[in-house]
Amino acid sequence: MNLAPSSQHIESHRPGAIRQRLNQGASRSYLRDFVYGAIDGTVTTFAVVSGVAGAGLSSKVVIILGLANLVGDGFSMAASNYLGIRAERELQDRIRRTERLHIDSYPEGERAEIREIFRKKGFEGDDLERAVEIITSNVNQWIDTMLTDEHGLPLEGPHAGWAATTTFAAFVLVGFLPLLAFVWQLLFPGTLARPYLWSTALTSLAFFAIGAAKSWFIDRPWYREGLLTLFVGGAAAGLAYLVGHLFGAILP
Repeated sequence: MNLAPSSQHIESHRPGAIRQRLNQGASRSYLRDFVYGAIDGTVTTFAVVSGVAGAGLSSKVVIILGLANLVGDGFSMAASNYLGIRAERELQDRIRRTERLHIDSYPEGERAEIREIFRKKGFEGDDLERAVEIITSNVNQWIDTMLTDEHGLPLEGPHAGWAATTTFAAFVLVGFLPLLAFVWQLLFPGTLARPYLWSTALTSLAFFAIGAAKSWFIDRPWYREGLLTLFVGGAAAGLAYLVGHLFGAILP
C-alpha cells in the first residue's frame, strides 16, 4: 500500500490552505437526516402495504393508507427532528449563559477548571499555565472550551429547518417506492400482475441501497449495512403482513 501523500493532499495542508479551510468553519452535512428519513419512510410504508395486502384488501386501500402514512409519519418524524435540534441549541445557549455568569462571579474557579482540562490533555508546568492564560484571555474562547471539554457539546450543528426538510423529503420520496406498483396498477389496470410482488422487489432494493448509503458516514462495509437494513425492513414488513393476514381471516 502506497502511503506517500499526493500532491493534492500536500497542497491542502499548506498554511494558507489550512487557514482558509478553518476560517470557513465546519461544513454541515444533512446526509444523516436523508438516510434515516429514507429508511424510516420505506420501512413504515412497506409495513402498511404488507399489513393491508396480508388482509386481502384492495389496491385503493393500500394507496390511501400508504399515502396517509407518508404524510402523517413523515411530518411527525421531521417535526421531531426539528424540535430535537432546537432543544440541543437551546441547551447550548443556556449553558453558555451559565458559564458566562460563573466566569463573571468566580473567575478563579473557572480558570481552575480550564487548568484541569488541559492537564488531562497532557500539558504540564509552564506550558500548562501558558495554555490557561491564552484560553482565558478571551471570554468567548473560554466559554467555547468549557462547552466542548466540560459539557461535551458541539460548537456547530445542523440547521433545524434544513434537517427537518431533508428528513421529510427523504421520507416521502423514498417511502413512496412501496406504493409505486399499486399506483401503477390503479392508473393502468391490467398492465401489472401481482403488484405486491413488485412492491416487495422495489422495497428490498431500496432497503439495500439505503443501508449501503448509510455506510458512507458510519465507516462500515456497504454490503453488511445493506443486508442489515434489508433484514430489519423485511422483518418489520413480515410482522405487518402476518398481523394483517391473521386479522383479515378473523374479522368479518
